[in-house]
Amino acid sequence: MADADAGPKPVDEKTLLSEIDHTRAQLARTIDAISDRVSPAKNFQRAKEEFRQRADQRMERTRQRADRTAGQVGQRVGQLDPLVAGVVAATVAMAITATALLVLRRRNH
Repeated sequence: MADADAGPKPVDEKTLLSEIDHTRAQLARTIDAISDRVSPAKNFQRAKEEFRQRADQRMERTRQRADRTAGQVGQRVGQLDPLVAGVVAATVAMAITATALLVLRRRNH
């Protein structure tokens, strides 16, 4: 029965001020977070950074594929018989020369 007669407990002013300050700081952080989320400039920066990261990832994958392909081509070229490689090179050179001669003749006529 003694508890019922005691009435409300006294509030410590320091504790109350500390709780108010804590709540105020939480509210300020919440408002800052909301402002950051709805800011067009911040949203643009985030989208731009995400685009850059994705582009960098794609470029890296492309570089890796190109390196693998170059390695495979290098291996295959290394496996060619030197005589066959020489014949192919000579054939390409003759084709380029013949094309150049045709172009020059057409210009002169």
